[in-house]
Amino acid sequence: MAVSGRFVLLALLGSVAVVLYPGAVSILLWLAFLAAAAGLDLLLAASPRRLRVERRLPDSVRLSETAVGTLVLRNDAGRRLRAVVRDGWQPSAGARNPQQRTAVPAGEARTMDVLLEPARRGILTSGHVAVRSFGPMGLAARQRTLPVPGEIRVLPPFHSKRHLPSKLRRLRELDGNTSVQLRGAGTEFDSLREYIRGDDVRSIDWRATARRQDTVVRTWRPERDRRVVIALDTSRTSAARIEDEPRLDTGIEATLLLAVLARSGGDRVDFLAFDRRIRARVDSGGRENLLSRLVSAVAPLEPELIEADFSLLPGAVQAVTARRSLVVLISALDSGAVEEGLVQVLPRLLEKHVVVVASVRDPGLDELRSGGGTTPAVFRAAAAERALLDRAAVSAQLRSMGAEVVDEPPHELAPKLADMYLRLKATGRL
Repeated sequence: MAVSGRFVLLALLGSVAVVLYPGAVSILLWLAFLAAAAGLDLLLAASPRRLRVERRLPDSVRLSETAVGTLVLRNDAGRRLRAVVRDGWQPSAGARNPQQRTAVPAGEARTMDVLLEPARRGILTSGHVAVRSFGPMGLAARQRTLPVPGEIRVLPPFHSKRHLPSKLRRLRELDGNTSVQLRGAGTEFDSLREYIRGDDVRSIDWRATARRQDTVVRTWRPERDRRVVIALDTSRTSAARIEDEPRLDTGIEATLLLAVLARSGGDRVDFLAFDRRIRARVDSGGRENLLSRLVSAVAPLEPELIEADFSLLPGAVQAVTARRSLVVLISALDSGAVEEGLVQVLPRLLEKHVVVVASVRDPGLDELRSGGGTTPAVFRAAAAERALLDRAAVSAQLRSMGAEVVDEPPHELAPKLADMYLRLKATGRL
């Protein structure tokens, strides 16, 4: 049983009346009246046990978009339901109106729409609906929490999609599908054309030149149907927030842009997320759209506060393909984690594959490095300088071993990684 604001107001009015007209009989009469009124109101309230609640939710929504969750309230009680209903969404679901007042006649149904504006990617849940049923006078209410489980998958926003048109134009130029022909790119023969000043003399076709009595060159196009394996690190280093976004989310954005671009380039894309075990996997052989499968796979990923086991990578890549592939590792360039883990297994990957290591750099380090004046600021600047030097040393070590490194701020990582893919494709290294 719950009492309402009306009951409290009547009790206060009664207290004032007792003060004005004191007497034990008056107090007892007033208390008896209130108790009788509340009891009668409680008896007349519809039982929340007789309320059936059905939840209707969309399967998914993109982060930064709005979704509507609908509750269908069916009143099987014999009297009208006057209630306050609260949908128990977790705070990150961003429910704008989770508590609403409603009235449902006996034997009928009403709907209740809850506006959701998710604040983070992942699986958001609501496990119950609380119902407080009031009597006709609104003095007392019955309350019950009904189990009504529901969940909605919040997909990554894919903000880096805005870079896709320019990257696709560049890709079409590499394929020779536009009027711009990239000379000498790729390794698959495309066609013959007349020599233009500036062409690589190594591309001259001497036989065709002799037949036509004019200098003719061969044009090339990038190879297609290559394998691109994207490995996303979900260990503790991915939990760091850079520019108010987890490093993992930045890596997801880069993954989506690279995967769509590579698929448009005719290459086969495989994805895996790992720390000490494989957390998610998307293979290139699925019949569904690659992007939809990717966003569904990465949506529930969360950073795991454990160290990454890089020794999993060679076996995981080998399980995907035995062919020479482009392996893109999206991880952190923390000196300790890289030197103790990645450096040990990188030679095994480089024996057969082209390896690119992509990482998010914190632009705040550059700001701290330029600080000064006070003693604390000088110490912070020194620490930032030390961190940047360690990062540069790790990058240099990886490059010396034969890997490519993309180390960029959050908003630049996705397009720069896409540029690296296009550069490797243009030079025929895939």
